[in-house]
Amino acid sequence: MSTHEKNFAWLLIALLVFLIGIPVIEAGELLPPRIIRALIISWLLVVGVWSLRGFGKLFATGLFLAGLGVVMNLWAARSPHAFAQYASFAALFAFLLVAVWCAAIQVFEGTAITRNRLLGSICLYLLLGVAWAIAYTVIEMLCPGSFQGFKPQMGQGWDSDWLYFSFVTMSTVGYGDISPITPIARMLAYLQAVFGLFYIAILVAGLVGTYVSNRQNERNG
Repeated sequence: MSTHEKNFAWLLIALLVFLIGIPVIEAGELLPPRIIRALIISWLLVVGVWSLRGFGKLFATGLFLAGLGVVMNLWAARSPHAFAQYASFAALFAFLLVAVWCAAIQVFEGTAITRNRLLGSICLYLLLGVAWAIAYTVIEMLCPGSFQGFKPQMGQGWDSDWLYFSFVTMSTVGYGDISPITPIARMLAYLQAVFGLFYIAILVAGLVGTYVSNRQNERNG
């Protein structure tokens, strides 16, 4: 088993702490929102990058983006300027894209159903959900009023409601309590919904096909 086939458990742990930690800490109101965002995003970057070992130049790129992201997030936590928030989101988004590419390599280039391939498929889904949440955040910051149903402070930066809306959209649950109202916001929402449907269908079909093929090879061999 190669090095990069052992690492997606770390990325999954980082993502779960990220997805669970933000709403739990926000509910407790123990820290200011900016501090919460900086700590949780920094956690995702530091632990998540460990999963990219074994991917050569992609790991080096991810390591650079993770370091940059931590610095940008600490800056955004202390600075009132919108540019600091945009910079922190840009660094995180770029890191997520690198992680998505590595996870996709592991998931779609594999020829056997392994534990790490299954973990990679979960990570890929969660990574893209977080990436879409960031995109929604930035759209609302740039064009306030792009969504309805959000709290007024949503336009001031990251909030767990963005994660909620992203995964509700990607799973096509669509409760309707939050909805996009501008063309760009609606475009991102329906693209995410389409992706969510096709990802599950393609992933399940691929895993079942691989399993059947492996069983046939075992019998023939």
